[in-house]
Amino acid sequence: MTTAPTLAITLSERIPKPWAWVADGVLVVLGSLTMAALAQVALPLPFTPVPITGQTLGVLLVGGALGSRRGAASMLLYLLEGAAGLPVFAGGAAGPIVLFGPRGGYLFGFVLAAFCVGLLAERGFDRSFVSAVLAFGIGELVIYSIGVPWLAFFVGAKPALAAGFWPFLPGAVVKAAAAGVLLPVAWAAVRVWDKSEGNGSHPRHRRH
Repeated sequence: MTTAPTLAITLSERIPKPWAWVADGVLVVLGSLTMAALAQVALPLPFTPVPITGQTLGVLLVGGALGSRRGAASMLLYLLEGAAGLPVFAGGAAGPIVLFGPRGGYLFGFVLAAFCVGLLAERGFDRSFVSAVLAFGIGELVIYSIGVPWLAFFVGAKPALAAGFWPFLPGAVVKAAAAGVLLPVAWAAVRVWDKSEGNGSHPRHRRH
């Protein structure tokens, strides 16, 4: 299967090539800031150290929009920002104690999840609702496949499932569906823009 340009790369094609590396850096930083903002949408739960947050939605959107490498780089930058003491984690938390605490597995899972979602987006999975939801569902599973075993190290296997997986499944479905709507809609807007600006003839937009 051929690699397709992601949403952010398609938009960055409008930037002159000498500035492309600057655009890459800006996209990575914006991805980390998006995560930091969505992390503040947090609902603590009394029975688990893992809160319900907007972070996983951020992972799906950033990975899908930026692609595998830039998406993963954004998540790494986000973790470095938090480890350095910036209040970017859920509820304004920060520091290595959060990164290596009970919810640390979910945070590290963001990096791999963004890479996987970005990789699928590079293969066109973000262009329609059904394929986008599938890609984002895989991203969610990646996060939990790292986060739950990590949490189990602190609380045990059964409590980890009860406190770090089952309560979050409905929200995971909603977030995957929301991201599955947003990115295809963004692609539709780009196609409309291309037609109105006469950009449809751009050589990277043609199928070979």
